[in-house]
Amino acid sequence: MRNKLKSKLGFGTAPLGNMFRNIPDAEALATVQAAWDKGVRYFDTAPLYGAGLSEIRLGEALAGHKRDEYILSSKVGRVILDEVEDPAARQLGEKGGVFQFGRPNKIVNDYSADATLRSIEDSLKRLKTDHLDIVFVHDVAQDFYGDEWLIQFEAARTGAFRALDRLRDEGVIKGWGLGVNRVEAVELLLDLNEPKPDVTLLAGRYTLLDHERALQRLMPAALQQGMDIVVGGPYSSGILAGGAHFEYQQASPEIIAKVERIKAIAQRHNVSVKAAALQFALANPAVAAVIPGASRPERIEEDHAALNEKPSAAFWQEMREQKLVSAAAPLPGDAKE
Repeated sequence: MRNKLKSKLGFGTAPLGNMFRNIPDAEALATVQAAWDKGVRYFDTAPLYGAGLSEIRLGEALAGHKRDEYILSSKVGRVILDEVEDPAARQLGEKGGVFQFGRPNKIVNDYSADATLRSIEDSLKRLKTDHLDIVFVHDVAQDFYGDEWLIQFEAARTGAFRALDRLRDEGVIKGWGLGVNRVEAVELLLDLNEPKPDVTLLAGRYTLLDHERALQRLMPAALQQGMDIVVGGPYSSGILAGGAHFEYQQASPEIIAKVERIKAIAQRHNVSVKAAALQFALANPAVAAVIPGASRPERIEEDHAALNEKPSAAFWQEMREQKLVSAAAPLPGDAKE
C-alpha cells in the first residue's frame, strides 16, 4: 500500500471542516493549492469533518486535477443527512465542539454495510470524483463510544469491514482499514479471523507526546501482517506546532511542561519541533505516511521545511536520555544510543 500513497507527507483535511474556527472558503482552497504546489498527492478527509464541509472544499480544490495524479481517502461510519440539527444537541465524543463552525447537518452514526455504501456514495458526490482509493472505518473506539465501543466494533465487523473487503476484492477501492484515535481497536482488528486491513490511520497515538502503547504491540503486529500505518495528528492537535490544544482540548499544565522540555532541547540543537515530530513518526518502519492538517497556506510551507530538516543524532540522543522518547522507538538515522 505504501507505494500507492505517492508521498510520505500527505495532507489531513480535518481543518477544512472549520475545525476550531470559521475558515473562509478562499483560505481553505488556497491551503489545498499550496499543498499541491509542494508536491502533496495524498489527501485524507471524512464526512465528520464539518458535516461534509471538508469533503466539499477538497472536491472543489482538486476538481481541476486529473484523478489518477493523487490518492484520496475518506471514511465511513457517519452518514450526513440533509436535515439540520442544533449543534448543542450533537454528541460526538471528544470531538464534540471541534466542528461547531461546520455545516449544521445532522450526523448519524451507522457502521452497517448499507450505511457504508451510502456513505461512500455521498462522499463521492461531495468530492466530485468517481472513486475513493482508501476507505477508513471512522472512530469505532473508546473515545467516542465509551464502554459500548465493542458493540459498535461488532457492528462494523459484520457490516463495514466485510463491505469494504468486498469492494477491495472487486477493485473498487485499493484498500481499507480503521481511522481511529485509539490503539486498542486496531489491535483487536488484527487479532480477528476476519478480513484483514491494508492500512490504518492512527491519529495522535504515535507522536512525541504519546507513543508507548503503539510500540508495545501495534507497530510490530502491523509490520508482521503487512498493514501500513498512516500517522494522523503528528502535532498532537497543535500543541507541538505552537498551538494550545492537545487531544482536541486545551492542553493540561503537564502536557505544556513536557512540550517546553522538548522545545528547550530542540533550541539547544537548532531543531524545529515540527521537524522532530514529523521525522519521529516517519522513522518507524511500520509508518507509510504522516498527514498533518493545515488551514493556512503558510503552514504547508512549514511542514515541508520540517520534512527536509535533519535533526542531529545528538538531539535524538538527548531526547532519549531525558526519557522524552521511548528506548524502544526507532529514530531517524538509527540514533538509539
